Amino acid sequence: MAIQTRNKRKAEFSMASMSDLVFLLLIFFMLTSTLVAPNAIKLLLPNSNSKTMAKQTVTIYINDKYQYFVDENRVSELQLQGRIDNKIAGQIDASVVLRADRSVPLQYVVNVIDAVNNINKKYNTKHKVILATKPKR
Repeated sequence: MAIQTRNKRKAEFSMASMSDLVFLLLIFFMLTSTLVAPNAIKLLLPNSNSKTMAKQTVTIYINDKYQYFVDENRVSELQLQGRIDNKIAGQIDASVVLRADRSVPLQYVVNVIDAVNNINKKYNTKHKVILATKPKR
């Protein structure tokens, strides 16, 4: 006599709930990523036809309110040279990218160039300042 069991175990796995979970996570991350605003400083860069690509070591921003930012951290004009010096310490030929709003007077740009030149004289280095622009249409 053969004994049969009433409850047979099935070795199948339902993927329906897994795919629902993946789609819910996808929707969640898509919605939350659009709500996150980057901490970028809004600037209207001047237009230019030239294309200069360089490996940037430090980025300096000057916004339309004439405020200096070194890697998105606000600094005063007196702290500018010291903060740049800390960022490029130990390097011989670093690139300092200057992103200045198009309404900024030229004197503020010259202040950044002077700060980098003073660092070059102090340590006998060859750091350069590159003015960031946006392409003409």
